[in-house]
Formats: sequence, C-alpha cells, structure tokens
Amino acid sequence: MVQPQPQSRPAPRPEATGPPPGSPPGRRRAWLITALIVAFMLVNYADKSVLGLAAVPIMDELHISNSTYGLISSSFALLFSLSGLLGGIVSARVSSRVLLTVLAALWAAAQLPVLLVASVPALVAGRVLLGFAEGPAAPMSMHALYTWFPEDRRGLPSALQISGAALGTLIAAPVVTWLITAFGWRSAFAALAAVSVVWGLLWWRTGHDGPYGHDPVHGAAAGSAAAVRPPLRRLLLNGTVLGSIAGAFGASWALSLSQAWLPAYLRTELGMSPGGAATLISAVSGFSFVLLLTVSPLVDALNRRGVPIRWSTGAPQGIAVAVAAAAMAALPFAGARPLLLALLAVAFGAHAIAFPLHYMTTAAVVPSARRGAVFGIVAATGTLPGLVAPYLTGRLLDSAPSRSTGYTHAFLLSAAVMLVCGLIAVTAIRPERDVRRLRRAG
Repeated sequence: MVQPQPQSRPAPRPEATGPPPGSPPGRRRAWLITALIVAFMLVNYADKSVLGLAAVPIMDELHISNSTYGLISSSFALLFSLSGLLGGIVSARVSSRVLLTVLAALWAAAQLPVLLVASVPALVAGRVLLGFAEGPAAPMSMHALYTWFPEDRRGLPSALQISGAALGTLIAAPVVTWLITAFGWRSAFAALAAVSVVWGLLWWRTGHDGPYGHDPVHGAAAGSAAAVRPPLRRLLLNGTVLGSIAGAFGASWALSLSQAWLPAYLRTELGMSPGGAATLISAVSGFSFVLLLTVSPLVDALNRRGVPIRWSTGAPQGIAVAVAAAAMAALPFAGARPLLLALLAVAFGAHAIAFPLHYMTTAAVVPSARRGAVFGIVAATGTLPGLVAPYLTGRLLDSAPSRSTGYTHAFLLSAAVMLVCGLIAVTAIRPERDVRRLRRAG
C-alpha cells in the first residue's frame, strides 16, 4: 500500500493532468455540452414547478383540499429516490447520450395523463412518472458534465448546471404563468411536453461523454497516485459523503417547499396577483443564479491555490443552508413588507449553492469509475424531502386554526431541519482526511 506523502499543498490531481479538451474544438465542445445540460436542467425544473404555479386554479377547479394537493405534490418524490439509485447503477453501463435522451422522453410522457383526464388520479400518475424520470436527472447530467472538465475547472460548469434550476424558475415562472392565465393551466403541461421532446432530439444528435470519463486511479484531495477502488459501502459511509448528503437534504427541503407551496403562499397570504407572484419567484431565482455564478469561480480559484477542499467547498454549502434556515425562521415574524421579501429571497434562494458544492465534495473522495453510482445514491437520499415536505406542509395548514398559523408552523419546522443539516455539513465534510482513511483502508 502506498502511503500519501506529506506536502504543503495538494499535488496536481490525476484527472487534472488527463487528456484535456485543449484544442479550441475540444473547448467549444465542452461548453456546447454545458449549454445543453443547462437547458436540460431548465426544462427539468420547469416541469417540477408547473404544478405549484398552477396550484390555485387546479385546486379551485378540482375542489381539492390543502392536504390532497400536498399529497399530489409529494407523489412526485415517491419513486424519485429509487430511480436516482437505479440511474447511478445504470450510468456505469449506459452512455449519457442514451440515458438523458430517455429521461427527456419520459418527462414529455409524464405531462400527458392530466391532458387526457383532469383528475386527482391523473395528476398523481403524472407526478409519479415525472418523479421517476427526474430522479437521475441532476446526478447523471452532472456526471456527464464532469467528463468534459478536469477537477480544478469544475466550479463554473457545476454552477451553470445547477443554475439551470434557477433559470428554470426565472424563465418558466413568468412564461408558464402567462400560459396558465391566457390559455388555461393545461396549456402549460402541453407546452412543457413539447419542449422536453425537442431537447431530447438535440441531445441525441449532440451529446456524448468527454475525455475525463474514466480515470485509472483514485485522484482526490491528497493527490496520491495510489490505485485504489474502495468498496461502495465504505465510500458512502465516510464523513464527507454523509455531510454532502446532509447539505443536499437541507437545501432540498427549502427547494421542495418553494416549488410546492411558495406560489400559493404569495397569492393567499400576501395577496399577490398571479403575475406578481411569478415576478417575485423569478426574482428569488435570479438571486440564486447570481449567487451561483459568484461563488463557483471563487471556489475554483481557491482550489487552484491549494486551499483545502473542506474550506473551499465543504463549509460554504453548510453555511449557505444554515443562513437560509435562519431566514426561514424569521419569516413569520417579519412585519414590514420589504423585510419579508428580503427574507423570502434568502430563505428560498441562498441554499442554491449547496447543490453544485455537494457534488464537488463528493467527487473529491470518489474515483470517477464509482462517481455515477455514488452521485445517484447521494442525490436520492439528499432529495428525500420532496417526499415529505409538501405533504407535511399541507397537513400543517389543514390542522392549524388558521392558514397563517399553518404557514408559521411549516416555516419553523423547515428552519429546524435545515439548520441541523447545515451544521452537519460544516462539521462532517473533510475530504482530505477521508481520502487518507480510504487509502489506508484500501
């Protein structure tokens, strides 16, 4: 067994010295793939958010309660985690070209049930299929993206991939709201089905894996060239991966609450019009987008200067989730409207940077041969709040003496969950330590 040599700063990582897309065509191809994956995530999050944006007219037309709507929203996550696990396993055998094309086709199919029969069972069926098809989307598209960039150049591409979520809401919220207002809520589902088909055709023609898809060694934070392939169980149970899961869990709780209930909250509690609510949601997404593009280049610069990954990418994701938790806890007690809107932006926008950073910290301790499977498992467990938060919020609203009290209880519960997750991420993510342990055990 080769022991890692002590050094003042990390040595070049094996992936960073692999076959780079060094020629201009290679660089252009890498950024073309990045653009397509950003569009993939944009459609992904538009599909997720359409139910929340259409919540009020759907609830009015179908005469459903808050609890029933919460159940419909939570049904999205019924197979989400399972499919994330399966996607991670399949990614080792199926190319990203095939996998992402199939996912886009399933997204289109998931919009059809409610177009045929507008009913609660049809909504549930569509959301369950959509959740199954979107479970592997984020980790598998990130895995595909990583095959085009070396480890110390992944901050910006990762941020752009995750920013597809912010752009999905930033762009989709006003467009989908306009479709709902002008042509009825069914038109939004039909439009998204068509967009999914178009993206799938483009990806089938263009998408394929890049030169960083396979590294023969476990190159990570400490920079040793020891050829180690730790068992999957050992990779999943180290502190960095567990901390990354915690960070993703806390961020996903806020994201699930935002997608399912924020539009209804803005309309019923703050008295906003559909257009006003869509504008505010877009503004929150714009804040997330700016934050992602600001933080990720800084992370890359810190990594290139040899700053330990624990501090360049680990601590920031936990702090972001904790700050969002503090804003969430303060929401029920904000009196002035400007303060309330600022807290909404932080509570539902600041957590966004946890998503690209939790992939980067996970990748720091996982060899690329295992990356697809581990990304799928991390994403599956980290996004479990989608199964719990929407339904639980609906139950709190129906059981509270008033809707306002129900939202207060939901925000305080969410803040507690997010704060615990943020603190776990800050303390547990230590890639340099965990890589040394994995090598010694290997």
